[in-house]
Amino acid sequence: QVQVVESGGGLVQPGGSLRLSCAASGRAVSNYAMGWFRQAPGKEREYVASISRSTLETYYAASVKGRFTISRDNTNDMVYLQMNSLKPEDTAVYYCQSFFTTTLYRAIPDDPGSYDYWGPGTRVTVSS
Repeated sequence: QVQVVESGGGLVQPGGSLRLSCAASGRAVSNYAMGWFRQAPGKEREYVASISRSTLETYYAASVKGRFTISRDNTNDMVYLQMNSLKPEDTAVYYCQSFFTTTLYRAIPDDPGSYDYWGPGTRVTVSS
C-alpha cells in the first residue's frame, strides 16, 4: 500500500488557483495509477481526476475538466493537482489515492468504496 500525505490546501477567492501536492511513500509510485478524490461538507466523497502510470493518460470528472490538471513526478514519488478558476463548489477536503496496476494506461477506480486506506487530506475553501 502506498502511504500518502496531501498538502497545499487553503483559502482562495473564487476564480483563484491552488496547487495540491501528494507525497507518496512505501512503494514505488511508478507502479501505481494515481488520482484525487474530494469530499465536500455533508456530501459523499467523489472522484476528481486520475493519471496513468505512464503519465500519458489523464482523466477528469466533468465538474473539473478544463479547470484542473493532474500530473506526477515518478522520480520523486509526487502527484500534483493544479486547480484553476476555482468555484465555491470546489470547497472540500481533497484526498490523494493510488491503485496498483500492471497496465500503463489505466485510471484509478472512481468508486471511493474501492479503497481501504485514505491519507489525512488537505482542505480547500473557495470563498470571498
